[in-house]
Amino acid sequence: MNVTVKKSGSGRAMAGVNKGVVKGFKNRKIGLALGGGAVLGAAHIGVLKALKENDVSIACLAGTSVGAFVGAFCAFGMEWEEIDKIARDLKWLDVSRVSISQYGLLSNRKLGDLIIEHVGDVSFDQAKIPLAMVATDITTGEKVVLREGSVASAVMASSCIPGIFVPVEMDGRLLVDGGIVENVPLTPLQEMGADLIIGVDLNSGRRDERPQNIVEVLLRSFNFMLASATRLQTEEADILIQPDLSGFNMYDMDQEGDLFEAGYLEAMKMLRKVL
Repeated sequence: MNVTVKKSGSGRAMAGVNKGVVKGFKNRKIGLALGGGAVLGAAHIGVLKALKENDVSIACLAGTSVGAFVGAFCAFGMEWEEIDKIARDLKWLDVSRVSISQYGLLSNRKLGDLIIEHVGDVSFDQAKIPLAMVATDITTGEKVVLREGSVASAVMASSCIPGIFVPVEMDGRLLVDGGIVENVPLTPLQEMGADLIIGVDLNSGRRDERPQNIVEVLLRSFNFMLASATRLQTEEADILIQPDLSGFNMYDMDQEGDLFEAGYLEAMKMLRKVL
């Protein structure tokens, strides 16, 4: 498998719509960047519904962590209704299992199995929409952009929250969650030729809530890091969708319906500014 490797970088945060850039919106090659955020990723499905209702055609996709999971289904032709059904049926036991590895508490092998179950044991070159995913080399700290080989393995690598899930080995690299280096994956879309980029950031707000166990402690710590880094990485988005998810947590899978609605409403609000 060939991958693109870059050192992580930073920029100035930007939110909303860059109106000067989005002129001629419907005639542009549009890229969609779906960011990480654990179970908050259900909001991405609401965004997909809003894009569909507004006849916004996505020319290329990039995903990090749960954004890679949702993006994989979308890139292989699944409609938002089908993705929504999969998400509503998910429980933690469907995406993880206890691991005996020294590198993590759980394995996310089942996440890859879900991709195989619903779209097949596919490779990136079979996607209907060009697709990229971001992971992190936990040995070097480098960003790894995955665009070839097994989609299921790439989803596992991109969504492998360090300390919780066991790193995924690919081409001699130990890979973990791409949110460490680029939580809203804009740069892969630039490299794929997108001239208008829509970014979806799930980490712009979070409520204060006392964690109840070690998994929640690890998720909360990871989220704080993501939120800080993401503010510095979203400068290049022409449209940045940031649903207010401050009333949700990152681990309760029973929130899917409300998360979906939050993503949908925020995407509709942003799209009305340019359509």
